[in-house]
Amino acid sequence: MSTAELLTIAEIRERVVPVSVDHYHRLGELNLLPGATELIDGVVIEKMTKSPLHEYLAQRLHDWFRRHLPAGYLARKEAPLTLATSEPGPDISVVRGVLEDFRHQHPDTAELVVEIAVSSLELDRAKAGIYAGAGVREYWIIDASRETVERYREPRDGAYRTVETGLTGLETMAGVLTLGELFRTRQV
Repeated sequence: MSTAELLTIAEIRERVVPVSVDHYHRLGELNLLPGATELIDGVVIEKMTKSPLHEYLAQRLHDWFRRHLPAGYLARKEAPLTLATSEPGPDISVVRGVLEDFRHQHPDTAELVVEIAVSSLELDRAKAGIYAGAGVREYWIIDASRETVERYREPRDGAYRTVETGLTGLETMAGVLTLGELFRTRQV
């Protein structure tokens, strides 16, 4: 029986021991984590291999934010956020500050987090509560198969109060982004 099959058994799920952020860091320092992982609500999850489409979209979006963000904001690509019970590495995060602010510790919140869902839509939707609980002001899931975005806003009590789906363009702090630009043109 695989680990995934074991976790479908309620008796097993109830006995899983959550990993704290500090413990997760210690496991990483001791090289006891397999490859690329992230901590999601106390559970260590191996990150998926990135498809060419995923990597293409993440790089284009990161480049767009780097060019358009106002002073005092930093665009990060696949960099950790250290939250209460999680340490995800979102595809893109926009945080207040400059690079030097994060020399000794990862940010503990963000203005915006973006996950690109090529084959991870369910997991990315499950992360919404974690990001809301950390006070992330806005969370986007780019659904690559539909070329649309889900936008989550107004975090309160571990949930987002506003959820919009099927969007093809967004007004952001960095300007207007249309997904047609992201998916089709040479320069975003």
